[in-house]
Amino acid sequence: MSDLVKEGKTTAIVAYFTLLGSLIAITMNMEPKNEFARFHTRQAFGLHIVFLGCALFLSYAFSPYAWYGLYAFYIVLWGYGFIGALSNKKQSVPVIGPYFQKWFTFIQ
Repeated sequence: MSDLVKEGKTTAIVAYFTLLGSLIAITMNMEPKNEFARFHTRQAFGLHIVFLGCALFLSYAFSPYAWYGLYAFYIVLWGYGFIGALSNKKQSVPVIGPYFQKWFTFIQ
């Protein structure tokens, strides 16, 4: 395991624990900046924002099957990203992960 991954692993893991965890990870990665932590923080922040946005939309257009789909989508992608952070890999979550890296460039 490289030193870069070793130093950023804790921050990367913290990012996956709720939106608050992502915000904490952003502040943890201020100094020194770590590329591995930044990658996973963007992935986790994006997942949490997409989930909350969809949940807000579904709160107005209630359908229990849509909620099941949203939770399944979120849990699978969250697990994929979290396992990537645990196993020291910089792997984007499927479909939307590359967009998170482009959209959330403010996360340094």
